[in-house]
Amino acid sequence: MRTLLAFFLGTSLLTAPAMAQSAWTGGDDQPANPLACDASVTAVPPGDYNGGEPTNAPDRKGKPLRVVDIPKLVGVGYFNSTASGIQEAAKELGSLTVTTDGPTKANIDEQITFIDNYITSGVDGILFAANDPVAIAPVLKRALEAGINVVGYDADAEPDARQWFVNQAEPNGVAKSMIDQLASEIGEEGSFAIVTSTFTTPNQARWITEMAAYAEKCHPKLKFLETVEAQEDNILSFNQAQTLINKYGDELKGILGMTSVATPAASEAVQQNNLCGKVSVVGLALPNAMKPYVNNDCIKSTILWSTVDLGYAAGMAMRAVADGTLKPGDTSFKAGRLGELQIVNQSQILLGAPKVFTKADINDFDF
Repeated sequence: MRTLLAFFLGTSLLTAPAMAQSAWTGGDDQPANPLACDASVTAVPPGDYNGGEPTNAPDRKGKPLRVVDIPKLVGVGYFNSTASGIQEAAKELGSLTVTTDGPTKANIDEQITFIDNYITSGVDGILFAANDPVAIAPVLKRALEAGINVVGYDADAEPDARQWFVNQAEPNGVAKSMIDQLASEIGEEGSFAIVTSTFTTPNQARWITEMAAYAEKCHPKLKFLETVEAQEDNILSFNQAQTLINKYGDELKGILGMTSVATPAASEAVQQNNLCGKVSVVGLALPNAMKPYVNNDCIKSTILWSTVDLGYAAGMAMRAVADGTLKPGDTSFKAGRLGELQIVNQSQILLGAPKVFTKADINDFDF
């Protein structure tokens, strides 16, 4: 079925003109803050707290907490690994009981329903990774109004709809890593396309906006072709990459994968089309998912952070919020084995800079 669908999607576009879109698509409408071309990734000072606060929350200091973790979707490697990190924190703390639950597709309406149901059933804390920052805000505000502690990770909501957000990397840091790596692989004048989840997924939209600004500033001759949506679905991601290959032919030199599903799926499409070494895939993905393509020299790299650490930090933050040891005005947060994490952007806990995994070290990591 995958091959058949790829065939029809591809052949329908074989004769389409390879015309670049006039502007990057898939980004948000917020201003960008591109890093200096030769600077390392740096964090932004925190500023005044802008998160929300639960209403009439009971004293939870040192008491057992019942927490639900509701990611964008369940059943994919990325959020399986964040969930394992949350469970690691729960085990270490000994006072958290965490259930991971959520939609099987990245659907904001279903995610809202899950959150609403847990507010009704009663929990002490909600961890979330938002499918849409605006649409999810009202239900998270209802959670705060019910006295529930709310902490986000991976993909944020509007700040006043949660207390803290554990940020895996600054958006402009992700953008710099992605575009620098892309340019190093396809050259300063190469043409590329993007496979993302949806145009409204908050973290990916922000990364795309920052990538556009950084590319214009530091790699101005790179040629953007288009962005396609793939819903964090493996088959659709493969078929969208196949469509790009068919549509642009030899003009396509690189694909940027914005999700942990899209990047290995695009790599598989490149491999199946015997384009290893001719079309680069640069993207965000779990090292384990990319090892087959990196180890056989089809793909040169993958970029990510430790998703286990991301979940671990979120679990630690939930305990600290409930205990009152993480509070407005703090400039750092002690996150167990991760040590001191910096607080940035008023109410975000920064995990750190993204890492580029290559054949030289990708086998040293298991997630």
